[in-house]
Amino acid sequence: MNNEIVSVDLGSNSFRVLKYDCLNHKIVLEYNEVVGMADGLVDTGIISKEAMLRVVTAIKHSSEVLNYKPENAVCVTTAAMRKAKNSKEVLEFFKNETGINFEIINGDEEARLTLLAVKYALKRENINSDNFILLDIGGGSTEIIVNTKDKYSAKSFDFGIVTMTQKFLKNHDLHNDLENKKIEIRDFLDSLNLDLKNYSFVATAGTPTTIAAIKLGQDFFSYDRNIVNGAIVNLEDLANSLDIFKNSSKEEIARLVGRGRVEFIEVGIFIYKAIFEVLNKKESIVLDDGLREGVAINYCLTKCKN
Repeated sequence: MNNEIVSVDLGSNSFRVLKYDCLNHKIVLEYNEVVGMADGLVDTGIISKEAMLRVVTAIKHSSEVLNYKPENAVCVTTAAMRKAKNSKEVLEFFKNETGINFEIINGDEEARLTLLAVKYALKRENINSDNFILLDIGGGSTEIIVNTKDKYSAKSFDFGIVTMTQKFLKNHDLHNDLENKKIEIRDFLDSLNLDLKNYSFVATAGTPTTIAAIKLGQDFFSYDRNIVNGAIVNLEDLANSLDIFKNSSKEEIARLVGRGRVEFIEVGIFIYKAIFEVLNKKESIVLDDGLREGVAINYCLTKCKN
C-alpha cells in the first residue's frame, strides 16, 4: 500500500482523482466528476458558495469510492482558483470540511506536470515522444507546450472552455476573440524559431478525448480511456461532432459528453479547431493522461525513491 499515491486535480469545471501505483507506474482507480467550479467566475470574480458545496460533496464521495483519506492526497488546483478573489477562503473551507489541502499551481507548473504525464503516456502507447506540440484545453486556461527531446517551452493562455463560453454568451464575439487568441499563440510559436513540420500534434483534456470517443462509437457511459489513448482526431472529426451536436437534443448530447459539459463542448471544439489552424496540422494524437497523472508521477519520482 505504501507504493500507492492519490492525486487530485480540481479544475475550472472538472474534479479528477487518481489512485496510482508508483512501483509499476500504473493507474489503480480513477474518479471524475463535473463540479462547475468556475460557474459565474467571469461575472463575479469569485467562486460561488454553490460551487464550493459541489466540490466538497465530490471530495467526500470520491474518498468513499476510491477508499482514500483526503488529507493524505496530493492535491492541486488551477486557473479558476488562480483568478478567484476568494481563493484563500475557498481553500480553507475545503480543508475545514474534508481535511483536503490544495496547492494553487501556476500555468508553468501545470504545463510541466501535464507534459510529464503525456511523455509517459506516449512511451506507453509506443508513440515517438521526441518532438511534439501538446495542447491542453482546460476550463479556465489553455496550455501550449512545445517539446523538443529533453527540452520544452510552454505558455499558459488566459482562456478556456468555461470562461470563453461565459464571455461568449454575454458578448457574442467568440470567433473574433479566437482570432485574437490565434495571434497570441502564433507569436509564442514564432518566438521559438522551430520548424513545426517536424513536430507531431498531441492533445489532451476533455474536448479532445470526447471527440475521439464519439469517433470511436463511445458515449460518456461507455467511455474507455484505454481505447481513446493514442486515437487520431482530424478536422473532419471536429466537423462531424459539431453536426451531431447541432442535430441532437440536450439529453442526447449529455449522453455523449456527460452532464455539466453540454454547454461547453462546442466552444471546446472551436478552440481545438483554432489550434489546428495555427499549427497547420491535419490530425492530432489524443491522450486521456493529463495533470492528475502528472501530479502522481511527479510525486512517485521525487518522494517514493528508495
